[in-house]
Amino acid sequence: MPSTRTSPSFPDAEYWDRIEKTRAAMEAAGIEVLIISDPSNMSWISGYDGWSFYVHQAVILGMEGEPIWWGRGIDVAGALRTVFMEDDNIFGYEDTYVQNPDKHPMEDMARILDAMGWGQARIGIELDNYYFSGKAYATLLKLLTKADLIDATGLVNWQRAVKSETELTYMRRAASIVEAMHARIVELAEPGMPKHQLVAEIYHTGITGVGGHWGDYPAIVPMAPSGLDATAPHLTWDDTPLRTGETTFFEIAGAHRRYQCPQSRTLFLGKPPQKYLDATKAVEEAKDAALEQARPGNRCEDVANAFNKALEAHGYIKDNRCGYPIGISYPPDWGERTMSFRKGDRTELLPGMTFHLMPGLWLDDGGIEITEPILITETGVEKLCNTPGGLTVKL
Repeated sequence: MPSTRTSPSFPDAEYWDRIEKTRAAMEAAGIEVLIISDPSNMSWISGYDGWSFYVHQAVILGMEGEPIWWGRGIDVAGALRTVFMEDDNIFGYEDTYVQNPDKHPMEDMARILDAMGWGQARIGIELDNYYFSGKAYATLLKLLTKADLIDATGLVNWQRAVKSETELTYMRRAASIVEAMHARIVELAEPGMPKHQLVAEIYHTGITGVGGHWGDYPAIVPMAPSGLDATAPHLTWDDTPLRTGETTFFEIAGAHRRYQCPQSRTLFLGKPPQKYLDATKAVEEAKDAALEQARPGNRCEDVANAFNKALEAHGYIKDNRCGYPIGISYPPDWGERTMSFRKGDRTELLPGMTFHLMPGLWLDDGGIEITEPILITETGVEKLCNTPGGLTVKL
């Protein structure tokens, strides 16, 4: 254990449990060595935590021994401070590889794989990944001519689906933080307040934390569109003042030790028109129908089908998914990128799975999001937050 290691999030035994699960999945897929470049997966399996994912980095996992951390040379110190492995399993490449069109960091990766005796192995790679480029793949193909490169996208992600008790503790802390963020919005929001000032307060509350538990940075920035901007799901903020007669939805997340707990609520300043009250009723009833089906033994599609049926009874059609798994994450996404609450997804719900139940309606002149982070329990479902539901109205 490196003597400089700081504030580990988990005991070593938990990392070894995760490695054992991942190796079983590797064996089932015929993979001898796995290159893990998704920073969420890197952290989950090794403890690594640093804002260095803008350069090439990875954790390399063979079928025996400790994983290997590999990344930019100046980030070795960060690895020594955060991973659970011994010093001699941390490798840094020289800085001339960084953003240099004449050479590529995967040249150094190929050298290490060959030196470890894996130059002719069946190597799994997270090909469909924000952090692994086409040039990286082409470089490995060129240099590892005797290896068999296999698409291992999602292999580690699926192992993260059922959370440990410590993970759930972190997610509940994140849930308390997002509750406080929404309460702060309701307290401060008023006509004329510039949007960026309100978002600054959201960030302040989120990072300050709750109950002595500090807030980490969210994997997605606050979504806070108003009026016609709220007809779109993924706009952020500007300096426009809040206005009477407009909706603003806030899709935000509390975060603690990289564990994300997103939740959305919708604010209306002034007296809401009937169409928004009707839409809110539809969303709430559909959400309740979905929660009734969110229990162990059911399938992801059972949740989606119940949600869509209830929504359609009110005359609304939603053609996108209504939920996805959440947990540890880094930008640009707080989802786990595995299962979805959508028709046709037959994934079985298991105790310990956590999701963002995401019922959103985007209308012709605004939008409504009233969402819930949830935990599948042994007997049913638990809402991780106690934030009041419905449309938040400030007259």
